[in-house]
Parts: sequence; C-alpha cells; structure tokens
Amino acid sequence: MNERKQSLRNEIIRLALPMALQQFMTALVGACDAIMLGKLSQNAMSAVSLATQVTFVFNLFMYAFVTGENMFVAQYYGKGDYKGISKIFSLVTKACGVVAVIFLIGTFFFPRQIMAVLTNEEELITLGSEYLRVIGISYLLSSIAQTFLAIMKNCNAVNVSTLINSVMVILNIILNAVFIFGLFGCPEMGIRGAAVATVLATVVQVVWSVGYVLGRIQSVKLNLHRCEREITSHFWQKAIPLLINNLAWGIGFSMYSVVMGHLGTDAVAANGIANISKNLIVCFCLGLGNAGSIIVGNRLGANRLEEAKEAGGLLTRTAIIAGILSGLVLIILSPFITRMVDLTPTACGYLQKMLLICSYYIAGKSVNCMTIGGIFAAGGDSKFGMLCDSITLWCITVPLGCICAFILKLPVMVVYFVLNLDEIIKLPVVYKHYKKYKWIKNLT
Repeated sequence: MNERKQSLRNEIIRLALPMALQQFMTALVGACDAIMLGKLSQNAMSAVSLATQVTFVFNLFMYAFVTGENMFVAQYYGKGDYKGISKIFSLVTKACGVVAVIFLIGTFFFPRQIMAVLTNEEELITLGSEYLRVIGISYLLSSIAQTFLAIMKNCNAVNVSTLINSVMVILNIILNAVFIFGLFGCPEMGIRGAAVATVLATVVQVVWSVGYVLGRIQSVKLNLHRCEREITSHFWQKAIPLLINNLAWGIGFSMYSVVMGHLGTDAVAANGIANISKNLIVCFCLGLGNAGSIIVGNRLGANRLEEAKEAGGLLTRTAIIAGILSGLVLIILSPFITRMVDLTPTACGYLQKMLLICSYYIAGKSVNCMTIGGIFAAGGDSKFGMLCDSITLWCITVPLGCICAFILKLPVMVVYFVLNLDEIIKLPVVYKHYKKYKWIKNLT
C-alpha cells in the first residue's frame, strides 16, 4: 500500500509540474501584455483586458471539447485502445475548428459591437476593436493546437507539450515588445502589435504540435472525413454538459468584467491586474487538476476502480493544501504587484483590496478545479458541474453583483467582494457530491 501511494505521489508530481508550468507560461503572456500596454496608457491596458474576455469565452468552448477529449482519451490510453483515441481525437478536432471559424468571423466583422457589450467607454471600445480584429486569426490556429497538445499530454508526451507551450509563450513575449514598441526597425503598432505577436507565436505552436503528433505518435490517426455514430453520440452525451458548465461559469465570470467595466476605468484597470495576478498564482492548482483528470481516468479505463478512488482522495487533499499555500503566496506578493504597475492612486487602492479577496478565492478554486474539472470529469460525471456552476453564478453571484452595482450603487469593493464568492459557496455541495463516488465509472 505504501509503495502504491508513493508511486501515486510520483505520478502526480510528474504530471502536475509540467502542466502547472504550461498554465503559468500561458498566464505570463497576459501579465506581460498588461505591463507593456500599461507603458502606453492605462486605457490601452484596460481595453485589452476587456477584449481578452472574448478569448476567454472562446477558450471555454475549447476547454469543454478538450476536457471531453481528455475524459475519453485518458481511459482509452489506460486500456491501450488507440483506435478509440483516434476516433475521439478526430471528432474533437472538427468541433474545435467549427467554433474557431465562428469566433473569427465575429471578431473580424463585429468588433465594435462586441466591445460595446463589455464597456460603455468610447475610447476603450475603439482600442479594443483594433485588438479583436487581429486576434481572431489566432483562434483558428489555437483550436488545432489544443487538440493535438491534449493527445500529447495523455499519451506520455507531457514534457514535450510543455516545451512547445513554453517556447510559444517566450516567443509571444519577445514579439510583443517588438511590435508594441517598434523595436529592431519594426513599425510601432501599439495595441494591435500585441495581437499580431500572439498570432505569429501560435503559428509556431500549431506547426510544432501537429508535426510531433503525426510524426512521433503514429498509433494515433487523424480522420476528418467521418466519425462513427455510436462514439459520436457517446462523446456528446458527456461533452455537452461540460460545454454548458463551462459556458455557464465562463459567461457568468465574464459578466463580472462587464459589471466592473461599467464602474469606471479605475475599476477596470485594477480588475484587469487582479485577474492576471490571480491567474499566475493559481497555475499550480490548475495543473494539479489537469493531472488529476488523467491519473484518475487512466485507472478507471483500466478498470482499477479502487485505485481510482484512492487516487481521488490523495488528489483532493493535495488540492486543499495547494490552494491555501497559493492564496498565502498572493498575499505576500501583493505589495510587489501594486508597485510593478503604473495605475492612478484610486486604481491602486482598488487593486490592493482586490488581491486580498483573490487569496481566498484561489483556495476555493483549487478544490473545485480538482473535483469538478478533474476527478468528476475523469469518470464522465459532467452533469453535476453543469448544475453546480449554473446555479451558483446565475442564481446567486451574478444577480447579487448586478443589484449591488446598478440598483444599490454600492462601493466598487463591495461589488467585487460579492462577485468573488462563487468558489466558496460551492465547496460544501461539491464535497458532499464527491463522497457519493458517482464519478467512479469506466466509460470504455
């Protein structure tokens, strides 16, 4: 038993650390964007922080499809069924491509209309529209890369996928500086330069990931012509609740930015920096949740149900510790964060309080990522997350936030506090559902 537990701990470290690094490197792009654009103006930084909410919603679709892909691929890999992996891989690649085209059309032809939903500040709408019209190209490239990277993570190539993401992020940051400020003889493109940098870096990511999977993981085949009806039906049965869950949570989370976007540019700027800081610190927790999904899924697919239950217990306890430590790290770093950004005194005051609120949010987020997004999803238990997130956000925090902001006209920080209660409110219900062990299922 002790040997099995030690083996499980080693497996958690082997998977979680590279995935956490991937999450961190991705979040680092947003941080560098904010710092560089903040050098141009506070409004440039605020406009991009709002415009990236579109990218956030796009990634919700990608995350739902890729989580569905992981759900089945992890179990098929544990079973050794590469034909099953290929079928799911092909199906998800097509679904992601269709959604990417829709988002590309929207951001290219209707950027002002999209920005007008996010804010009523005319300068932010104009600046954000410039960014959206270019960044949409990256959606199509990213949709392909994400499905291929998911195959790599599940088929014992997680270190290579981490390397690809890291190189992409470093390239993105370098190109950001080049195109935003016009270095090395390039034109100074400002806010549009940040979008161009992302597009070019994503080209490298997609070419590398596609080349690796098709060249090195030859047991996995991509067939975009047709998918078997039975496996398609089985996939969507599990993936649609994931999609609804992600959209309910993600659009609700985007509503937070919409609410803050109508409370003035200082609130928008502080909220943008707080979100970036939170995303950087929570990376290990997210990587841990992704690793948990693969670890539990492999055991369920191999029909080692008792081992899956044991793994779920250790992973959940690890997530609790990781969440508390991550929150403490954010509190310790908060004085440095406020000094690193160039904000007005009012925005800086908001930011200090927001970071404190984010610290307890991260602790709850860690546990919910591991259970809802990792363990439950590994066993195909996707309907619980859909109901839990939908009710928490749309029946509690979003309505309360809107009432506080627009009817009661309460101070900015009271509104922000209410909007960040969702991860804490869910915890008792999530724990009770976990102990029912309905997630222990072999889907293959």
